[in-house]
Order: sequence, then C-alpha cells, then structure tokens
Amino acid sequence: MNISLIKSKLLIAILVISTFLTSCASKKDIVYFQNAKSFETIVDTDTFKAKLKVGDIVSVYVSTLDQTVTQPYNLVRNTGGQGELIDYLIDVDGNIDYPVLGKVKLLGLTVEEAKNLFKKKFADGQLLKDPVVIFRVLNFRVTVAGEVNRPGVYPVSGERVSILEALGLAGDLTIKGRRDNILVVRDFNGTKTYTRIDLTNKEVFNSPVYYLTQNDYVYVEPNNSAISGASGDARIGNLITITSFLITTALIFITRN
Repeated sequence: MNISLIKSKLLIAILVISTFLTSCASKKDIVYFQNAKSFETIVDTDTFKAKLKVGDIVSVYVSTLDQTVTQPYNLVRNTGGQGELIDYLIDVDGNIDYPVLGKVKLLGLTVEEAKNLFKKKFADGQLLKDPVVIFRVLNFRVTVAGEVNRPGVYPVSGERVSILEALGLAGDLTIKGRRDNILVVRDFNGTKTYTRIDLTNKEVFNSPVYYLTQNDYVYVEPNNSAISGASGDARIGNLITITSFLITTALIFITRN
C-alpha cells in the first residue's frame, strides 16, 4: 500500500473541505438585474418628482427685467462682506414666511409646482410682471448605511436621485452586502414607510423607492456569508478541526496496518 499517496489524497481532501466550508457566496447573490435580457429595452415612464416636506430648507430667487422691484423679495444676509440669499424653513404647518406675500404653503408640492405657485401669487397681486422664479431645495440629502464601501450622508444637487446613484455615491455594496433585500426608510411629515428593494431583479426600476426623496435612509444588510463570518467562524473552525482529526486518525490506523 502506497502510504505517501494516501496521505497526499487525504491532504487534498482537507483543503477541498476547508474551501467548501468557507465559501458561501454565489453568483445569484451578487449580480444585479439577473433577469434582464440582452438588448432588452425598458422605457422609463416614471414621472416621479420629490415633494416638499416639513423641515425642508428652500431657496427662492425672483428676477425680472427691472431688478429694483424684486429687491424686497430677494432678502440677503451679510456673510463676510458679501450678500447671501436667505433661505426658508418649511414649518410644521407646511408654510414658509415669505417677504410681502406672507405665509406661503409649500407642503406636498413639487419644485415645479412651487415655482408656479409663486408666479401665480405675483400675478394675482399684480406685484411683478413675468417674473422668473428659481426655487431650490437646499437640504436634499440621502443617507446610505450598512454593507457599502463608504457609508455616510450624501447631498444631492438635483431634484431627484435614484437608489443606484445613491449606492454609487457610497462606493457600491461590499461583497458582503445583501443585494436582494435593501431597505429604504422614508419619512413624510412624521409618517415613516419601510420598503424593500431587490437589485438582482430588473423590476427594481418599477419600485416606488427607485427614486429617492430628500432625507431617505438606505440600509444594506449583511448577507449570509457575512453573518456566518461574524457568528460562525468558530463553528467552521470546529468542523475543519474535527475533519482533520478524523483524517489524521485514519492515517495513523493505515500506517500501523
């Protein structure tokens, strides 16, 4: 009996078993949009626009051909010798206190609807002729946490951001991030909603949380591999130890016989 050959085969067996026990991730757990076909076309019919919420901070700038008549509406604060346009906080009633116009209710409006509301108020009161209204949300940011490479709070310069863009800002998911059960927590005036999204399925593009709103919280939970790594290292080590013990015992028995 060739003892050296048997030992070599048993050593290879140990290595194979060790690799098997420590390898848990598979392609279906990692790849995005797995059911998307080659050259498949999906038309984006989503007209989602973020709506203004209580606590939002907004900026309103009004311009006309005669800049002198718009000065009462474009209040500025002095910051180091330079004038900076003041911003407005949407209060618990959904209003901002705007110069001349007084209380203006913005709660639940989109940015475009807010612009049109100001234009209408200026027109109805015969205050300004054909004004250009520039309206911005200053506190549009999203938080990405969990199994991503750069968790944190990310400001958004536009009027909307997709969950894919937000995850991109956070450096994408780590290999230990679960792609099929990402949680989006959304708060709208005290009411919280919890929605889960599956990045491995192309239906992600139809999700109501595919486009994020200001102050959304995105959480990527760890996958089974990460959980096993955190809580099962000892168990895997024990299995490897037991396997090694059994193989070593077998080697001793074979050698003696």
